[in-house]
Amino acid sequence: MTDRKIRVLICKPGLDGHDRGAKVVAAALRDAGMEVVYTGLRQTPEMIVETAIQEDVDAIGLSLHSAAHMTIFPKVLKLLRKRGADHILLTGGGIIPDEDRKALEDMGVGLLFGPGTPSGEIVRYLVAEVGRRRPAAKA
Repeated sequence: MTDRKIRVLICKPGLDGHDRGAKVVAAALRDAGMEVVYTGLRQTPEMIVETAIQEDVDAIGLSLHSAAHMTIFPKVLKLLRKRGADHILLTGGGIIPDEDRKALEDMGVGLLFGPGTPSGEIVRYLVAEVGRRRPAAKA
């Protein structure tokens, strides 16, 4: 992997106003040496993808507690693919039932983390997955 720091976009899509977890994850990623862009509340999939491309991020982390995960994650994936940015890892967390988690991962979403996941686990995953993806995307 290059010397460039991992850049992560953390987003709260939709009308869900529960942003504490997203802020905790953003702080943990910064503490781990990553560059983090936090968009705040009420982001649309279009806004998320546009910001990800403009900020040249390696990964997008969506935080969802609104039960809209089966709509928002696929929409963001579709827009990333449409814009030729499907090298960007789409991951996230929140309240996501196991059967939905599996369906989203089968669509191409990265690992999804639930409440209480140790921040080190998220950091290790991002480092490994971005490292795996970067050579192909930046070659």
